Amino acid sequence: MPLHPQAQALRDRRASSGTPPLYTLTLAEARAADLADIRAAAGTPEPVSAVEEHRIPGPGGELALRLYRPARPAPGRRLPVLLYLFGGGWTLGSPDTSDAICRALTNAVGCLTASVGYRLAPEHPFPAAVHDSRAAARWLAEQADTLGIDPDRLAVGGDSAGGNLAAALTLIARDEDGPAIRHQLLVYPNTDQRADTASLREYDDPALFNRRSVAWYRGHYLAGPTDGDHPHASPLRAPSLAGLPPATVITAEYDPLRDEGEQYAEALRAAGVPAETRRFDGVPHGFFAMTGTLDAAAEAQAYAAARLREALR
Repeated sequence: MPLHPQAQALRDRRASSGTPPLYTLTLAEARAADLADIRAAAGTPEPVSAVEEHRIPGPGGELALRLYRPARPAPGRRLPVLLYLFGGGWTLGSPDTSDAICRALTNAVGCLTASVGYRLAPEHPFPAAVHDSRAAARWLAEQADTLGIDPDRLAVGGDSAGGNLAAALTLIARDEDGPAIRHQLLVYPNTDQRADTASLREYDDPALFNRRSVAWYRGHYLAGPTDGDHPHASPLRAPSLAGLPPATVITAEYDPLRDEGEQYAEALRAAGVPAETRRFDGVPHGFFAMTGTLDAAAEAQAYAAARLREALR
């Protein structure tokens, strides 16, 4: 179907304003422009009960970790927890990138949500972001008593590169004996660094996220010629997906990553893992964060929250 009128208006504004693609900018320019664009499209972030800033140990030094708390649970009742990993092609982003998303999911799910400032490429290429995400998941499980969370109700999620990291984290948790993960929320995830899909070839509009964007991010993230073959960079290439937690996979029609996200859901189901896929038609990559601009974003976040509530009951 054609772009939704709201998405078409967004695309036309970008084109008419001469907004340059992020992959034509310096890293510093791209990082600033990406955050500004996300904040402009997200609308007013929801208030939550509390926001806490922590410093946690990581494999390359201390990591920033932000916690969002919902309304306090009943006395003696522990909160489920969601580790949400921001997108940005492993090259852009910070916990500020996913701030509005984390606030909305915290309130809608009734969970504690954590966002970690994992190291970025090209300064810290693969597998630094994976290892930092693992450190955050383990810290949450280890600090469960202090944080008042239930380590048996831990979900991981993320959008784009964050979805890739969340999927990699489930493989690590399965293969390295924890922490136990109840559910994975993958929003238009990268799943195969060697992908050559129809959607990747088709979508090349410079006013939207396109195949050149994908190549630019991969070029920063993958330091060596064989890195893209590793399952922690390309979860779709894992020898087995059996034994992974149930998944919710959200894709966008106008997205070069659409096909590999849907292929990953199919591969999970083939391996006996429950995986529900929902494609949102007429919208581009990145739409999940655009609740102030696209109605589909609010719909997708509500769907994700419903799936998480069910999984974390």
